[in-house]
Amino acid sequence: MRLRLAGIALSPEFLYQVAPTDLMPDYRRYAILWMNQRALANAFGMEGAFNQVTLTLQAGARREAVIDALDLALARYGGTGAWTRDDQPSHRFIEEELNQQRLQATVLPAIFLSVSAFLLHVVMGRMIQTQREQVAVLKAFGYRDGELARHFGLLAGAIVLLGWALGVALGAWAASGLAGLYREYFRFPEMPFRVPPWALALSLGVVGLAALVGTWHAVWQAVSRPPAEAMRPPAPARFRRSALERALPAALLGHEGRIVLRHLARHPAKAGLSVAGIALSAGLLMMGAYQLDAVEAMIDQQYRQVLRMDVELTFTEITPARAAGELRHQPGVLAVEGWRRVPATLIHGHREERIGLLGLDATPRLRQVLDAAGRPQRLPEEGLMLTRYLADSLGARVGDELEVVIMEGQRRRLSLPLAALVDEPLGVGAYLRRERLNALMGEGPAISGAWLLVDPDRHDALNAALWEMPGIAAIGRLDQAERGIRDYLDETILLFAAIFLAIASSIAFGVVYNNARVAFAERARELATLQVLGYTRAEVARILLGEIALLTLLALPPGWAIGIAFSHLLNQAFSSDLFRVPLVLTPQAFAVAASGVLAASLIVGVMVVVRLGRLDKLRVLKAVE
Repeated sequence: MRLRLAGIALSPEFLYQVAPTDLMPDYRRYAILWMNQRALANAFGMEGAFNQVTLTLQAGARREAVIDALDLALARYGGTGAWTRDDQPSHRFIEEELNQQRLQATVLPAIFLSVSAFLLHVVMGRMIQTQREQVAVLKAFGYRDGELARHFGLLAGAIVLLGWALGVALGAWAASGLAGLYREYFRFPEMPFRVPPWALALSLGVVGLAALVGTWHAVWQAVSRPPAEAMRPPAPARFRRSALERALPAALLGHEGRIVLRHLARHPAKAGLSVAGIALSAGLLMMGAYQLDAVEAMIDQQYRQVLRMDVELTFTEITPARAAGELRHQPGVLAVEGWRRVPATLIHGHREERIGLLGLDATPRLRQVLDAAGRPQRLPEEGLMLTRYLADSLGARVGDELEVVIMEGQRRRLSLPLAALVDEPLGVGAYLRRERLNALMGEGPAISGAWLLVDPDRHDALNAALWEMPGIAAIGRLDQAERGIRDYLDETILLFAAIFLAIASSIAFGVVYNNARVAFAERARELATLQVLGYTRAEVARILLGEIALLTLLALPPGWAIGIAFSHLLNQAFSSDLFRVPLVLTPQAFAVAASGVLAASLIVGVMVVVRLGRLDKLRVLKAVE
């Protein structure tokens, strides 16, 4: 049939234009065509017939009652069940995408701002501590607590405003790219991009609140201390051998090592806060690396272990199972497995889910079902296998009885046990043996479609042969489906994960740098004294570098633990019935967290050595006690 293109149209039903066998749009292979109803009916000999109807409800009408009445009225005509807009594919995909964006706009900023507030508290507290004498002198000259608090508040505010402006610029750039991506995947009539004033005000208010939470305690401690107490030098510290120092050989530590250990033991609170700050930054790095690894693991599991076929065929109508034997003789076909799908509603207690029952071979090879450990499972002789996410949505456990309402054929209501659970990363499903499903439907061996394993060199010849078969309604290429979802994930999740890693890396560097800078300011007099007493610049540098290295190494184990917790939180937040990113923590994720903070420490170490070379010993030693 040759058709003339009369125009281009959009419809809310097809904002997300995806083929039944795909997850991502492929505009080269799948399109929605509209025709005049009379012309289409005449072309196919279906005058006065329809296969889909869309309804608008009156105000106050109960959706459930209308659906029940429609199902009853259309059952004898082959209706497979009515559903609300919430279950309409385009609406559902867009809602899931918006839910993911809401979670990203809530969970990730909450984690980053919590870490930032803590780090700002540590930095401001230590910086104010180094200025205690100046604060005391100003108070002695008559400056009030409010004026000093305003000074430090303005300093923190300048930091917040600078970070906010940079964040708004980067956020607007990322949001503009996301809007462009939505224009590509969702057929909205228009997709203008703008940053509303309320979003700017909200973001400024949130970061300002985080800064206030992080700095108020340190500022209050500084301004509330009486001048005489603030000007009094701290009491001499008592140095003693720590447990770690006693456990290690003296020759291994040397003088520099003992100085490092005793200084950290002298200030356990400062050392603990420094370790906590570095650990938090390592946890953020690990969470970013987890996203990259988890997405790759999800795709690999779905398209290497679950979907092992090359082609998925959907028939125009229910076909005898012997058709699978005919498909084996087509060009390039290496293996064939038939499948039967029946629309049904699963009910458990007060919960129900509409799903397609999928009948498989007892031991499927081309479309496997996996347990939590990723092992292929054999389908039980009786009962259903559900994906774990679907079972949790129904509140069902293995052994529970499920009410199954078949929405095809005789529309029987059955009670089937939940025999086992399946762990799959994409979608939800209900599985049982194909011969058992055929028996429940009161039919002989029948299939709705078939999966083919194909010789890669014969794909074109097979496609040509399949196009000539009138009984085939759809041909799905798994390699093209995988390529589509990889492209989508590369442009969304993986891109944001890369941005996440860049931000986490900058935080890691900022934490290590500020720790080292404040430590240098606090110990400048001690370092100058050591050089006057005969220590070389290299020996003094080893003391500072040794402290930075020790704090970094001590932060790695808790940083990994924090990264595991962050990754688990992210995994739970982004699970939906469309996809579940697996909690996969590879050695590479731990290595990224460790290498990130170690690289930051190395760069900061070089900067500290350069600054030590510029230390003015005379000026430092003239400082007032």
